[in-house]
Amino acid sequence: MRFQTLWEARWIFGVEAVLTALFYWITPPLAILGILLILYTFYFFRDPDRTPPAEPGAVLAAADGLVSDVVEIQESQVTNAPMQRIGIFLSVFDVHTNRAPIEGKVVYSQHYVGKYLDARNPDASRLNAYRTWGFCNDRVTVVVRQITGAIARRIVAWSKVNETVKQGERFGMIRFGSRTEVYVPLDAEILVKPGQRVQGGLTVIARLRQP
Repeated sequence: MRFQTLWEARWIFGVEAVLTALFYWITPPLAILGILLILYTFYFFRDPDRTPPAEPGAVLAAADGLVSDVVEIQESQVTNAPMQRIGIFLSVFDVHTNRAPIEGKVVYSQHYVGKYLDARNPDASRLNAYRTWGFCNDRVTVVVRQITGAIARRIVAWSKVNETVKQGERFGMIRFGSRTEVYVPLDAEILVKPGQRVQGGLTVIARLRQP
């Protein structure tokens, strides 16, 4: 467990503790439900340490989950250019910490208000509340978008603009089921396909063209 990640669940643990006490007051066996909720919250906010692979030109998954789509799309907030978008759906059973896909400087971080559609809804990418990140080094700019879902309604930002992050370093998280998108250049080689499971900070999802 990691304190910074567990701290994001402090009010959840508080509510669950009150519910557990209430359940116990009603009838002691009912308190088991509250204990199970607390144990699940510990499970959800797990945040394992990971060592990213040392592969030149690798772009890593920014989140754990299932690749939902790979499309070419206009990225209009950071690069203002056509890019390849790799969408990753996170269920309530996935690790929800987000990790930097490349090493570089955080050049953009902005939250946008929106709806809270189910993250599996095709319109979620366009209509839901989200935060966009731009990571830049002397070779490439990669964009990451954290998108809320019907249950996930809080996006947590740990890194700040102008900070330098290492590849695979934690920069934020989304609480409960959600969607994370990684935007890479058009000439990058995509190494994953829809339906494939990936791990944030470990799975190489794309490889940049060699200079």
